Amino acid sequence: MSIAIVYMAKEFNWDHSIQGYVSSAFYIGYFTTLIIGGVIADKFGGKRVLSVGIGEGPTYSCIQSIISKWFPPEEQPRAVSLICVSNFIGMIISMPISNLLGSSQFGWESIFWAFAIIGSIWSVIWHFYGRSDPRDYPGISKEELGWILKNKSTVCSEDNLRNYPSGSREYITIIDHDHSENDMLLSKNQISSRPSYAQKIPWKLILSHREVWAILLCQFFNSWSFFTMLSWLPIFYYEYFHVDIHLIGFYTALPYLSYVIMGSIVGYICDYSIHQLKIRVIIVRRSANIIASLGISMILLSITYLAKTSVEGLLMITIGFALYSFQNSSFLVSHLDIAPKYAGVICGLATTCAMIPAFFAVALTGWILEVTNDWNIIWRICSLCNIIGIVFYVSWVGGENNPKKVITNR
Repeated sequence: MSIAIVYMAKEFNWDHSIQGYVSSAFYIGYFTTLIIGGVIADKFGGKRVLSVGIGEGPTYSCIQSIISKWFPPEEQPRAVSLICVSNFIGMIISMPISNLLGSSQFGWESIFWAFAIIGSIWSVIWHFYGRSDPRDYPGISKEELGWILKNKSTVCSEDNLRNYPSGSREYITIIDHDHSENDMLLSKNQISSRPSYAQKIPWKLILSHREVWAILLCQFFNSWSFFTMLSWLPIFYYEYFHVDIHLIGFYTALPYLSYVIMGSIVGYICDYSIHQLKIRVIIVRRSANIIASLGISMILLSITYLAKTSVEGLLMITIGFALYSFQNSSFLVSHLDIAPKYAGVICGLATTCAMIPAFFAVALTGWILEVTNDWNIIWRICSLCNIIGIVFYVSWVGGENNPKKVITNR
C-alpha cells in the first residue's frame, strides 16, 4: 500500500490528509482480529487460524503460538528474530515488484491482484503442510520430537511451579489445573502424543504483571515510529528528496535489506550472549531495545539536516534500519521469556496496542504535513515515542528474566 498510494495519490490528486486516511484504513481491519486471533491460536492451534484466514491481524499471534510449541526455549528468541526478519525479506521483494507493477500498463490495481494471488497459493500449501504442534506433524522423527519436548520439560522442572508477585526480582509462574503441560515432566519414552494447548486464559493474572505491561507499552510507543516510516517513507523520498517515482520501491527496499542482514546477525549474537557468555537476559533485552530505539531516533532527527541528496538520505535511513533491527531481540521476544504457553495471547495484546498508534500516527502524519509541510515535526514525534517506549521497557521489563524461569502451566 505504501508504494501503491504514491501512484493513487498522483492519479486522484489526493492531498496528504486523504493519503493518511487511506493508508491508516488498513489498520482498522487489522485491529479487529488481533486478540481473538491470539486466543484462538493458543486454544486450538495457530495452524487452524492461519488456514481459515480470518484476516491478516492474527498472523503474528499464530506465529508466536506455533514457535512456543515447535522450539525449545533457548531457540525461541532466535526463531522470533528470524520470523521478523523474514517479514522484511518480503518487503525487500514486494517493494520493487510493486513499483514495477504500478509503473506498468496494468497500473496500481495490479499490485493488489498480484499479492492476493500469491497469498491464496500460500494458504493452500499451508493448509496441507502446516502444523500447530510438532506432535501433529507426520514427518518429524522421534529423535527430534523427543529433543524438543525434553528441552521443554527441563524448563518446567526447574521453575518449581511457584507464584511470584508483580515486579518481583524472581520469576512469574502461572498455574492452572489442566493437564496439558504434564507431558513436559515425563521422560523421553513417556512423552504423550497429545498436543498441548491453553484451555483457560488467565487474563487477570497475565495483566497483573508489570513485565507484561512493559511489552505492551513499548509496543505501543514503538509502533508510532514504525508504522509512520512503513507508510510514509516512500512519500518522503518522493517529495523531500524528489526521487524518481520509478525508483521509489528500490529506495524503500534497501533499508529493509539492512534490517534483514543485521537482524539475522543480532539474533545469533543475543542468543550467544545469553547461553554461551551467560549474560543475563534482562541486560541483553534492555541493551537491544536501547540500541534499536535510540539508533533509529538519532537518524530521524538528523536526516533533514545532514542529508543533502537522496543518496545521502538513503544511506542514513539504511544505517538507521540496521540499528532498528535490534528490536527483534528485545520486546518482540520478551513474551517468550515470561509466558511461552500464552505467547499468542500476549502477542495479540501487544499487536493490538501497536495498531492503535498505527492508525492514528499514519492519519495524523498526513494532517500535519498538510498543515505544516514540515517533515521534521513528523520525525521528532516518532523519536519522542521511541524514547518513551525505552523508558517503560527498561524500567518494567523485569528483574532477572531468564528463559529457564517462565510463566508456565501445569
